[in-house]
Amino acid sequence: MTYLIWPGAFLSLLGVLGLVWCVIKGLSIRRSGASDDQMRLELRKLFTVNFASLGLSVLGLALVILGISLG
Repeated sequence: MTYLIWPGAFLSLLGVLGLVWCVIKGLSIRRSGASDDQMRLELRKLFTVNFASLGLSVLGLALVILGISLG
């Protein structure tokens, strides 16, 4: 079942990279000195990307676990 494990690992890696990008982007938004309303707007957009990255990572890990279980 390697055809499930490697794509799952790739999806998990993409999700983790997305989460790291969100942390870096969040810190840069915080340090930018923007107004409170503008900062909230930017962080709402970032929340969507963060949630999608987390979901992608979970989906990849589920594929890895499924591939290991069936293999």
